[in-house]
Amino acid sequence: MSEKNPSPVTFSKNDVEIIARESLYRGFFSLERYRFRHRLFDGSMSGEVVREVFERGHAAVLLPYDPVRDEVVLVEQIRIPALDSSQTPWLLEMVAGMIEPGETVEDVARREAQEEAGIHVQRCKPVLSYLASPGGTSERLSIMVGEIDAEKASGIHGLPEEHEDIRVHVVSRDQAYRWVEEGVIDNAASVIALQWLALHHESLRREWMNPQLGCSSAN
Repeated sequence: MSEKNPSPVTFSKNDVEIIARESLYRGFFSLERYRFRHRLFDGSMSGEVVREVFERGHAAVLLPYDPVRDEVVLVEQIRIPALDSSQTPWLLEMVAGMIEPGETVEDVARREAQEEAGIHVQRCKPVLSYLASPGGTSERLSIMVGEIDAEKASGIHGLPEEHEDIRVHVVSRDQAYRWVEEGVIDNAASVIALQWLALHHESLRREWMNPQLGCSSAN
């Protein structure tokens, strides 16, 4: 937040006292139990609080966008956690992947674009980052938008060793956003990314289609 628009949040990490942290499960994901005290709004400290936290690391999300054709690339794959709550567990999503130690968000975005969609990212720029579900998990997702040539995007991709079976869809920006409004696209990262593009596509196209205005990272 700028000095003109200060954050209304006044507490910090220093206002939390970790009493104990216990590992309940460790596998591809992990589950941790925290015992802690924290500052209350009246200035005193709370009693002991116990919370269980799902730990899965942090992720990078890429919105592949072709500014010339005004098209986006979506990937479709099965997500078994969506089996009970969605019409189908095959979801239309952004390109995404977990951030490994030593990697940047951009490193992961570029790598996953090749692995999941077979596309090369030219310039890319940060969009925003957010906590996925802070009531239960520590995961933070960081979204980038990447300049791609949508004409070269097609086919089925993914890593066999990770049991990935990913189909590429190339659609207009307008169509992708209609799917958000209709609930066809119902996963948070994709909804947020496409809402951002709906707000910023005009300025993004001016920037990426005018060589005098380029200011994003590139390989």
